[in-house]
Amino acid sequence: MPYDRFAKTRVKGISIYRPFVYGSIATPLDPTTRPPSTNADHTHRWTVYVRPIDPSQDITHWLKKVQFKLHETYTNSLRTIESAPFEVTETGWGEFEVQIKLYFVPEANEKAQTLWHALKLHPFGEGAEGVRERRESVVCQNYEEVVWNEPVEAFYEVLTVGGGGGGAGAVQGRGGGKGSKQNALMGKRGGGERSAEIPYAGSRENPYSQKTEGAELDRLVEARKVVEEMVRGERGKLAEREKVLEELRASEARAVREADT
Repeated sequence: MPYDRFAKTRVKGISIYRPFVYGSIATPLDPTTRPPSTNADHTHRWTVYVRPIDPSQDITHWLKKVQFKLHETYTNSLRTIESAPFEVTETGWGEFEVQIKLYFVPEANEKAQTLWHALKLHPFGEGAEGVRERRESVVCQNYEEVVWNEPVEAFYEVLTVGGGGGGAGAVQGRGGGKGSKQNALMGKRGGGERSAEIPYAGSRENPYSQKTEGAELDRLVEARKVVEEMVRGERGKLAEREKVLEELRASEARAVREADT
């Protein structure tokens, strides 16, 4: 029997998360193909977006609409996108912070969540000069997860049955007895927890994977070793300086005593 989409009964002991990416891509305007209607001061065309991890995935089963708040100098600076793709494209010359507000489907019975994204037009970091010279696009993207703790029954149904189970999310149980409601709900769906883990290997469209996560962890471990070695070196230098300082103080004290005698 389907659940009442407006019921507020929650599935105790369950957390569900769904990952996604948000960010922007900016490309320098080509003077030879620049649209005549473009503002003369604008230097880039950019797009700010909220997207699934994998382009083939559908996030509209939990995301109803996205509101982008642009800089106040833009006409209609508050843009609401009510269907995928959730993105806004504009031209401009300056960087600014974009407010991104996520609105969930009615079944979620949850308040909107707000993110902030710094729009980047110009390359930064290693290789920035080469990117600028080649007039390549600048991508600034963030990985994020939205977590629902003890979702309402109707939303739990949406997230775990049919297309709602997709999207590299997971359902996690935190207890619950043999006759608990969450176990009954899982039993209704064929038993067991539904999950779709982050893929083992990444792709051009989806750089996030278990391999890249492992590589990043290894990099952090090596960076920590370097920092610890630097700290040990600085402590050694400090000890040497303190030793020299003590010797100078002792020498000064001896000179004072000799002068008094």
